[in-house]
Amino acid sequence: MTSVPTPAPAVAAPVPVPIPSRTQVVLESVRHRILSGELRPGQPLVETELAREYGVSKTPVREALKTLAGTGLVEMSQYKGGAVRTVDAAMAREVYDVRLLLEPEALRRTVLRGAPLRAAREALVRADAADDAAVRALANREFHRALYTDCGNPLLGRLLDGVRDQAALVSAVAWAADPSWDREAAEHAEILRLALAGDADGAARALHRHIESFVRRAFPGEGDAE
Repeated sequence: MTSVPTPAPAVAAPVPVPIPSRTQVVLESVRHRILSGELRPGQPLVETELAREYGVSKTPVREALKTLAGTGLVEMSQYKGGAVRTVDAAMAREVYDVRLLLEPEALRRTVLRGAPLRAAREALVRADAADDAAVRALANREFHRALYTDCGNPLLGRLLDGVRDQAALVSAVAWAADPSWDREAAEHAEILRLALAGDADGAARALHRHIESFVRRAFPGEGDAE
């Protein structure tokens, strides 16, 4: 009896890895360059120059700048085009006022829900170990976000996400003028200590003091965040 060869097992086709769109690549790169201080407030963002730099047409650049304008990092003018948003005391107080109203309450709810705050602890470790200002700034942003992502109210989280980039721009400008890493690191550690101890009100008060004192230090004599 003739044996029938056993067919070889089918080899699964490799799953294609999504390629980021040109717009997304430009968007993330320009955002990083703004928040790291490479692109300074007020600096023009010329579409033709950026398109040449990134090897793309002007369309992805234009779309990326429009998106960044929506997050508050870029200012668009009909006649002058795009520019990195300038930071002044009024803008800083506006952004930090929103944070003061929402972020401490979000942290209080996070603590009451018993969230483990692992991401916050890991972010503090990265910030302490960082030897680069951009890496430290990113870790600090991640620390603050980790305090409210588990608050139990997705809308509250999205509202705070909506001002993250603008708050980071204020911080980048302030740190360039007067680095205050050590003080902020100590305040972050105290906020996290209270949160992990289950002191929801104490952690919220410490976070409120931290946010309020930062904008006061960054813009002395220009008025305080309410």
